[in-house]
Amino acid sequence: MQSGSARLALMWMVSAALSLPCLAVEKSMLIKNLEAGRKQVVVAYGTSLTEGGAWVAQVGQALNKKFPDQATVVNSGGSGMYSKWGVDNLEEKVLKKAPDAVFIEFGINDAVARFNCSVDQAKANVVDMIRRIRKARPQCEIILMTMTPGNKYPQGHTSHRQDIEAYYEMYRSVAKDEKLMLIDHYPQWRALQQKDEKQFLKYVPDTIHPTAEGCAQITTPGVLAALGLPPEGASSK
Repeated sequence: MQSGSARLALMWMVSAALSLPCLAVEKSMLIKNLEAGRKQVVVAYGTSLTEGGAWVAQVGQALNKKFPDQATVVNSGGSGMYSKWGVDNLEEKVLKKAPDAVFIEFGINDAVARFNCSVDQAKANVVDMIRRIRKARPQCEIILMTMTPGNKYPQGHTSHRQDIEAYYEMYRSVAKDEKLMLIDHYPQWRALQQKDEKQFLKYVPDTIHPTAEGCAQITTPGVLAALGLPPEGASSK
C-alpha cells in the first residue's frame, strides 16, 4: 500500500506528464503571427524569475532563430516584486511597449508572507492586469505561468512562501475563466524535487530561481512547446 507521500509524488508525476510538450496541439497566436511574417513584440512580466531568468533570453533566441528579426522580446520583470507592483507598473513596463504577447508570473511572490497578499487579492491583481491589457491591446495574447516551488525557507524567514499551491491553482482558474494560455511549470519542478532532489537543486539551488541550465532543461522547453515551437536545443548561456 502506498504511503501518503508516495501517492502525492505519483500525483505530481502524473500532473507533470500531462503537461509534456508533445501534448501541445495548437500553435499560439504569437507563432501564427510570426509564421505570417508579422513582427511581434513580446513582454515578459513578473518577478526575479523573469528579470533574472535565463528563459526570457533563451525564448527570444529560439524565436529569432526560427523567425529572424521578427520577434522583439522585452524583459520587464521586477526582482522581489509581487502582483501589486505588477498592477502599479503595468502602463510603463508593459502597455507602453505595445505588446503582441505578454507573459505574466507573479504567483511565487504573491505567496511570500511579508507581502500579506491573499489569494483573493492576488487574483484581483492578475485579473486587473489582464483586463487593462485587453482594453489597450485587444489582439494581445496573454499567457499566465506558474513557476518553481520556492519551498526552501521556513516560517519566519523573509522568503517563506505559504500555501504556494493555492496561488498557482488560482492562476489555473483564472486562465480557464479568462480563456488564456497557461504554462504550468510547477508540477514538473515539484515532481523533479520529489523524485531527484539532487538534480532539482542543481537546477534550482534555492528552490526559487532556476539556473540558466535549469531554464534550458525545463522552463524554456516548456514555454516553446506551449507556444507551438519545438525546442531546438535552448542555450544555457
